[in-house]
Amino acid sequence: MYDILNLLRSAVEQAASDIFIISGLPVSFKINGKITAQSGEVILPPASGEIIGEIYRLAGRDIAVLTDTGDDDFSMSVSGLSRFRVCAYKQRGSLAAVIRTVNFNIPKYTDLNINQEVIKTVCSAKKGLVLITGPAGSGKTTTLACIIDELNNTRSGHIITLEDPIEYIHKNKNCVISQREIKSDTEDYISALRACLRQSPDIILIGEMRDYETIKYAMTAAETGHLVISTLHTIGAVNTIDRIIDVFPANQQPQIRLQLSMLLQSVISQQLVPTISGGIIPAFEIMHANGAIRNLIRECKVHQTDTVIQSCAKEGMIGMDTYLYNLCQRNIIDTETALTCAANPDGMRKKPGMQR
Repeated sequence: MYDILNLLRSAVEQAASDIFIISGLPVSFKINGKITAQSGEVILPPASGEIIGEIYRLAGRDIAVLTDTGDDDFSMSVSGLSRFRVCAYKQRGSLAAVIRTVNFNIPKYTDLNINQEVIKTVCSAKKGLVLITGPAGSGKTTTLACIIDELNNTRSGHIITLEDPIEYIHKNKNCVISQREIKSDTEDYISALRACLRQSPDIILIGEMRDYETIKYAMTAAETGHLVISTLHTIGAVNTIDRIIDVFPANQQPQIRLQLSMLLQSVISQQLVPTISGGIIPAFEIMHANGAIRNLIRECKVHQTDTVIQSCAKEGMIGMDTYLYNLCQRNIIDTETALTCAANPDGMRKKPGMQR
């Protein structure tokens, strides 16, 4: 039988990003993007149920939410150790969980190799919409935490975060910070967004723009002069802009294009890529909504955005493939990784030194 505290402690000591508790497999950790078994002992369904039951007891949470619905997502703290985000679910009739480790202390963006332009971009915006995008597990939450921490250090105002669940805990520094957890502190994103406009916010962080309603209210908040920061599970500025527009009915899309062209400030897309040294590093695409980008959005020519990004390096923009190529040229990642992660592998192969 696993001691859950020892299991969590071992994950923190090994700098694991995730813990996998799934019947039919040994308990496994994800370390630097690779999943490794922690023992040869395969977990059977009764054992996985016992381990997950212990997690719920440790969190002081009713397991009925999981057993009744088959899904549950929450965060918990273990004093002197770390915070953890637990995603528990049923699979093949047994209980399973993926647990993400979250440091008590918000890491410095420089220690995580987060591009300084990313932080500068968001912290210089006064109003409008800034989006951090990328696939699940690409580090968006950590990037957001670093951004909020920098805003907290450099600005004075009221920051309201709407999260599901809360992962990093922010202290009041130069800013007053209100962190609201969906289902725990408020019913849902829509209710929280409606209410927060009456709570004198200067900056609103929305953990994820999941659907039409959330996107609509996020744009409304940005339209009223607030800085709204959120995430989407999209890759690249083109896909992000298209996703926002496409979620609206066809008869509303011309108006949404006009609104988005005025509200959008920046789209920062990221992914985590393996390094030659065995670690992982974030790679970014950075797009700022300059006059050319705004015209493309209005004129339904978003597919030309990549060309503008490539030609506006002096404005702090950079394409994902250029970022990957630069990492490769600095011997941080290898050629195979650059080609695998590139948006346009054929174009990447034509760059000097990329032929295999």
